[in-house]
Amino acid sequence: MPIDDHAALRELHDRHAAAVWRYVVHLTGSPANADDVVQETLLRAWRSPRIIGQDPATARSWMFTVARNLVIDDARSARRRHELVDEPPELAVDDRTDQLFDTLLVEEALAGLSADHRAVIARAYFGGRNTAELASELGIPEGTVKSRLHYGLRALRLALQERGVVR
Repeated sequence: MPIDDHAALRELHDRHAAAVWRYVVHLTGSPANADDVVQETLLRAWRSPRIIGQDPATARSWMFTVARNLVIDDARSARRRHELVDEPPELAVDDRTDQLFDTLLVEEALAGLSADHRAVIARAYFGGRNTAELASELGIPEGTVKSRLHYGLRALRLALQERGVVR
């Protein structure tokens, strides 16, 4: 490229690059993409000698058209269609299927217990009460609470073994 072409290309850059860059940012919303498009536009101007010596208004119009077409081509490209933009990656969610089945099995096993055993177990384990609180709530002696807990848990364990949950 002759020295005059270098000077003409430098002048083309100095006169129009900032305006083309703002135009591309307006079209794409991305300063990084605008840098690439302006660079490609200037490269095409350099490869097209007829633009270098043109009237400044004609050269600017040509550069805006080239930049617009580059933006459109990029938007239509296969790379862009298959690219996820500004979407966070999907978060892994624990599969709660096993937990759901375990819950159903425990509910069934509890339903098979006597009402006295079920009441003591449910209040102790799910209500977080101690034997003294259970005795007071149920109006029975503490020893009876302990006995119902012991035999109720044995019956629950047997019911869960029958369902294949506990060995």
